[in-house]
Amino acid sequence: MSFEQKRRALITGASRGIGKATALAFTKAGIDVALVSRSLDELAAVAAATQHTGATAKVYAVDLAEVSQVEAKMQAIALDFGDIDILVNNAGIGYTATLSQTPLVDWQKVMDLNLTSVFQCIQGILPGMRTRLTGTIINVASIAAKQAFPNWGAYCVSKAGLLALSQTLAQEERAHGIRVTTIFPGSVNTSLWDTETVHADFDRSQMLTPEIVAQSILHTALLPPQAVIEELILMPSGGAL
Repeated sequence: MSFEQKRRALITGASRGIGKATALAFTKAGIDVALVSRSLDELAAVAAATQHTGATAKVYAVDLAEVSQVEAKMQAIALDFGDIDILVNNAGIGYTATLSQTPLVDWQKVMDLNLTSVFQCIQGILPGMRTRLTGTIINVASIAAKQAFPNWGAYCVSKAGLLALSQTLAQEERAHGIRVTTIFPGSVNTSLWDTETVHADFDRSQMLTPEIVAQSILHTALLPPQAVIEELILMPSGGAL
């Protein structure tokens, strides 16, 4: 595929936060997007915001927590939307608790959404990329993959697992023309901090914005095919919060 050809991206967690900002950045750059999230109404609002760009945005309601169904649903999206050139695995859940106080059911929920669903998204989209000998997979991890934080144990482990998944995938797939990037944002001012599974009191005004992270994702995706950013750490200038 030449650098100038029209590209299609699939973005998970696209209804808000980093995923929404990435969808807007991609469509402004002329990249068609398949938007995936649980909320069809929120996705529709994101798609409506892209209408002036000239790029295509199509919405797909998928609950990535239902990991046994994810691979088949990704395959169905690719069949309906068209060959996926860029896969952005952004969906995830925040979770705070000491390891000693983390119930197994909560641990499994975090692993399913932050790690296993990514694995299944990749398995759904990867065969098409291998057939075409081209593709870019961008996994949004967290600085918590590299730096452990107390009371964030399950989250840190899930993101460290995502790093290992990305590194292994990159080794296995580069011979097939597939690039793999892992992005490690520090604290980002998103609705994650308002969810019932996160209990933390930080100064959100000092955090990264979703738009800043989205621009880094776009930059990675737009690199010529003979180059790859394998790992990108993006921190607030004030440091980890």
